[in-house]
Amino acid sequence: MELTEKYQPVIDIANQGGVQNLQVAEQDGVLYITGTTDNGDVKQQMWDKYGEIDPDYRSGDLVLNVEVEGGGYEEYTVAPGDSLSKIGHHWGKNWKEIWDLNRDTIGDNYNLIHPGQVLKIPK
Repeated sequence: MELTEKYQPVIDIANQGGVQNLQVAEQDGVLYITGTTDNGDVKQQMWDKYGEIDPDYRSGDLVLNVEVEGGGYEEYTVAPGDSLSKIGHHWGKNWKEIWDLNRDTIGDNYNLIHPGQVLKIPK
């Protein structure tokens, strides 16, 4: 219950933004927030609020897995020598936008992307 209270502002954004199939579950010291939305801005607002609560994303006590449906992103296959900054520059996006959308595959270290990895690029 403590984590639900800590991250209530993130949950509120999900509710207000109409995230569908929203599930919030606390297990083993981690809060899991899952659902779907057709609005990538709602997901970004949730990540922004999470960043305000845990600025360095080091707590490791939240898994935010809200999928954007309906074409909210394009896919890009990482090439040798790519970085999130380089990819972001090519697509006209900030590297953090790309990282936020791909945390489920990249993880907490945004420097660890690999050739052949498929990333989502927000539209």
